[in-house]
Amino acid sequence: MSEGGADRRGYLEEGFRLFHLKDSRAQRLEFHYHDFHKLILLLGGRVTYAVEGVTYFLRPWDLLLVPRSLIHRPVIDPAEPYERIVVWLDRQWLAERSDPGEPLDTCFRSAGQQGFHLLRTGGEARLVYMQLFQQLEQALRSPEFGAARMADTLCQQLLITVNWDLLRSRTAQEEWDSYRVDPKLEEMLRYIASNLRADLSVDALAGRFYLSRYYLMHRFKAVTGYTVHQYVTQKRLLRAGELIREGAPVMKAAEQAGFREYSTFLRAFQATFHMRPGQFR
Repeated sequence: MSEGGADRRGYLEEGFRLFHLKDSRAQRLEFHYHDFHKLILLLGGRVTYAVEGVTYFLRPWDLLLVPRSLIHRPVIDPAEPYERIVVWLDRQWLAERSDPGEPLDTCFRSAGQQGFHLLRTGGEARLVYMQLFQQLEQALRSPEFGAARMADTLCQQLLITVNWDLLRSRTAQEEWDSYRVDPKLEEMLRYIASNLRADLSVDALAGRFYLSRYYLMHRFKAVTGYTVHQYVTQKRLLRAGELIREGAPVMKAAEQAGFREYSTFLRAFQATFHMRPGQFR
């Protein structure tokens, strides 16, 4: 893990990418994030996924939605082969294919706002997803006329189906053995996300949430994989990057993201993104 926080993993230059992966030897992945949305379908194996302080215990045919910039990590049981389909989704691609009032990334926004990212499928819904993923894989491999357009359409259909199911299904959220959450820490993470310009030091947070400094530091690191300082810095950097991309002046973006000193922001930004803010824009 870098000094500024988790590492960014993967680069997406097209509208979306699909990976069908099967590992017989479990690899260890550190906490990381992406600049794109990620949809994960578990096909086999035992894996738990930590997403922003919530741990999900996945079952085969569970769908996990990881919105862009959220920090996450899988923990894989090496006793069984780990098979999954992963779809990376670009924000611009999603925006261009969305209808007015019906953005295709609604499912990711909703998951981020609710702090719950698991969609559990079963029965007929499982068959629908099986068919959609199979058709999408086939279209992406096909050299036939119109295959790329067909794959684009199928990916949109997949997202529409996920949106439908997420809006009307709370099955996994009602199954307490499907996830574990620390209510106090979840409240703290939400506070941090909404108050990046506030004093977010260990002492300030410990006082606000009535925790001992020692307990807060150790519990925070155990659940998120971060120190408090690393986590807050990472969230401020991601917010500043978002503001810069939207056209805000760099110094103004740094200030609005909660950085008190521009030199501190600049060092952290370059260490995390490996470029100057002007290049990031």
